[in-house]
Formats: sequence, structure tokens, C-alpha cells
Amino acid sequence: MRIVVGYTATARGRDALYLATALARGQDASVDVVMAVPEFSPYSGASATESGYESLLQEQVQQWLDEALAVIPADVPAQGHMRRGESEAETLIAAAQEFDARLLVIGASSSGLFKRFAIGSVGAALLHAATIPVALAPAGYSRSEAISKITCAVGTRAGAPDVLGVAVAMAERRELPLRLVSLLALGHDDASGQVEVAKDHLRSLAETNGDDGASALKALQPEIVVGQGRSIENAVDSLDWADSEVLLIGSSRLARDASLFLGATASRILRSLPIPMIVVPRNFQIRSINANDDGTTKETP
Repeated sequence: MRIVVGYTATARGRDALYLATALARGQDASVDVVMAVPEFSPYSGASATESGYESLLQEQVQQWLDEALAVIPADVPAQGHMRRGESEAETLIAAAQEFDARLLVIGASSSGLFKRFAIGSVGAALLHAATIPVALAPAGYSRSEAISKITCAVGTRAGAPDVLGVAVAMAERRELPLRLVSLLALGHDDASGQVEVAKDHLRSLAETNGDDGASALKALQPEIVVGQGRSIENAVDSLDWADSEVLLIGSSRLARDASLFLGATASRILRSLPIPMIVVPRNFQIRSINANDDGTTKETP
């Protein structure tokens, strides 16, 4: 498995490196650190060849990549790459396709409060166009130890079984505990009744997640939790979050098949979430590792 990191030589880029390291550990994954640079334009004021700009740029980018690779521990295979494109988001998506990556990791915008999210223009573009899961590191993220808990946010709309299936496969493969979460913005009227309805919905999903999924969920014995508050942000704050966990959430129902689209609720969750979030494309099919006849392994849908 390969993980692509969209890297910039900033604190945001370092946050992404740490998250990629944490996600790569424990599953023999490698990390591809990608720096996206603009394509040369024939309308630029100076000739890149005459000015020596190209060689200077390559030298500077290589220095930044070397600094990035020095952050990643020796037990995590990593490579650095410079790629050109019209936009940073398009370049990162193309790099993920080139490397057949299963995950794309970026950092929060530098305008975010410590350990909170603010999605910049690149992140917003990726969250509306990427065809593989995108992992978002909150500002100030500095944990490089392996992830030790998977939490999955599940709503009542179509698409919930898709993200749940990815969460189950991820927890099962990594042998990690799984927590299923619903977030409710409640008034004073019958709040307890709505919480019980949400818990029943989570249990129902766990019991009907396909034959294989149901058995895997039963073996995992997931914790079922409902966060509640006067707003979605309050509901997020009402839950305990460990530094070692990640939250999986599905795309909006407006997303095209196999594409991301960050919905309004997910955007509100991001504003309060203190841990990394992984946004899963609509109808995304996770790959599993199966054995060949000769004892080697291969990836299959």
C-alpha cells in the first residue's frame, strides 16, 4: 500500500508527514512525499532557461524533500517527488493515480487554531474532487506512532454502509478497536428518545452490513456512542477523543460515484474535531490483500 502526502515546506506540511507516518505504520505501507510546483508558462516575464530558474527550483525543492524525508522514521519506506501541474490539487490527484495510492494526506490550513481544522483552497479542491480517501491532519499534529483506534461517524442517509465497510476493513486489517459514532444536535424535547433512536440505528447497521461485514463487525465488538449537544460542534466536543485515533466519515450524497464531496455536516464536524479525519469517497471499494497460489500477495478490489 502506498500513501501520498501533499507536502509544503511549512508547519502544515510537517503535520501531514506525521499523520502519514502514523497511518503507514502497522500495515507495511510506504509514503510518497509529493511537492507540487506550477508548470512553466510561455507568458511568464522571464525565460526559465535563461535565468537558470529551473535548476534553482529543482535544487530548492530537493532540499525541501530531503528535509521532509528526514522527518519520516527509518522503519517507514519513503520517497520524495516533484510534480508539475496547473493546480496543486490536480497535481496531487494525478500523483496518487500514478503511484496507485490508497490514501492522500494533507495538513490543515495554517489559519486553523491549534489542533483544529481550517480547510484551505487546496484542501477544499481535494475534498470535492479526489477519488480515493483523503486524510486531514489537524494543525499542530505531531504524533508519529501507529494509529491505535478507528472511529466511524455514521448518519442515517444513504452511503452510511459504504464508510462503515471501509472502517470495518481498516480496523480488522490493523487489529484495532472500532467505535461507531452518531452526532446529534438536539433541543430540550425528547432528547433521550432521539439518542436511543440513533443508537438503535447504529446497532441495525452493524447487524446488516452484509454477510462478511456483519461477521467482521461482530468479531470487532464495536463501541456504540452518540454525541449530543445544542449544535453539531457541541456534539463533537461532548465526546472523548484520543490522540491515537482517527475519524472516518463518508462523502455527501451530492458526490458522484467514487468521488468526494464534503457535506455541510462534515464541514461543521471539522471545525471542532481535535483528531485526524479521513473522508471516504461515495461508493468507494476498499482493496484487500489476498494470497496468490505461490504464497505471494496481491491487491484486489
